[in-house]
Amino acid sequence: MKPRSLWRALTVAGSVGSVALTAHTVLNLRSLRIPPVDPPATTERVSVLLPVRDDADQVPECLAAVLDQIAVPDLEILVLDDGSSDGTADAVRAAVGDDPRVKVITGDEPPEGWLGDPHACARLAAEATGSVLVFLEVDVRLAPQAVAASVAVLRQSGLDLVSPCPRQVAESLPERLVQPMPQWSWIAALPLRRTERSPHACLSAANSQLIVVDAAAYRACGGHAAVRDQALDDLALLRELKRSGGSGGIIDGTGLAVSRRYTDWASVRDGYTTSLWSAFGSRTGTAAAGTALVVLYVVPPAAALAGSVTGLVGYGAAVVSRYLVAERTGGRSVPDSLFHPASVLTSLWLAAASWRARRKGTLSRKGRPLRDPAPQDPSL
Repeated sequence: MKPRSLWRALTVAGSVGSVALTAHTVLNLRSLRIPPVDPPATTERVSVLLPVRDDADQVPECLAAVLDQIAVPDLEILVLDDGSSDGTADAVRAAVGDDPRVKVITGDEPPEGWLGDPHACARLAAEATGSVLVFLEVDVRLAPQAVAASVAVLRQSGLDLVSPCPRQVAESLPERLVQPMPQWSWIAALPLRRTERSPHACLSAANSQLIVVDAAAYRACGGHAAVRDQALDDLALLRELKRSGGSGGIIDGTGLAVSRRYTDWASVRDGYTTSLWSAFGSRTGTAAAGTALVVLYVVPPAAALAGSVTGLVGYGAAVVSRYLVAERTGGRSVPDSLFHPASVLTSLWLAAASWRARRKGTLSRKGRPLRDPAPQDPSL
């Protein structure tokens, strides 16, 4: 095929695919589970599990929001100080005072075969006594009804795990380019209701910032011990839970929580390169996903700049998809939606950088190197 004919074919394919995924975005937004604004009081014991490491500046606000939860009369809060060197444990104790609901656990170095985050979560889960476990990250600020509303969705839906995706605050240009992409990609590409019960690994979506899971189902699938070597332990945990017969997925957390995970290019780059290599399973999977994203969201706008009406339609569909998701989830819709091709290209650059760092063995998270561990005894 001649280059011009190939370009036209790619433009048509990308534009048709972009329009189709925008239609799918609309359907997903209609089916996205929405937690109740005024949830009923939770009758179960709920354990909120918060691992922290060098988070003295973040943990007071995070814990204040957890302590202010309503409609959860039997609430247990476990905080694991995972080897902090900045006085995080003291900040935790100052924030909670003598509140009997809170227990502070001293962490230790993960044994061989474990990554730090799964090990911390496993330690917390081993101490938890609730029938519902809420895994929380320190950059998340919960609304007062967040825990009760999440538990209500968990029980009313019959799912074993729900992951409310917080509203993502993005201020700097790098944040605005990259931070909306994970949430947009789930809503645009995955059939969200089907993913909840599908056994296929590729049909899974979870966000480690806030995961609410039935304790019995969590332990039945092996918990974090089953995903002890996984950089994206949130997705890996959901997949293990499904393999054991469970179900779960993403729900709307826009009204339940807010997070500003990164603040500048360095933190965006370091945060995503840590784990993005594992998002698509392999180099081949990453290359395939990257090629599809380029055809769908880079080729049409490039063709539009050259005067292609077909390309303009494809670019317009992408902008609409991004706009609808941003409006629905409390993100920046205008003008950020117009720069969707730049967001795609930046995300692909980060994926390539993540693979390069993995190949060189330079991946790390909060001062701990991330290496491919050999299989080990999963005991703590």
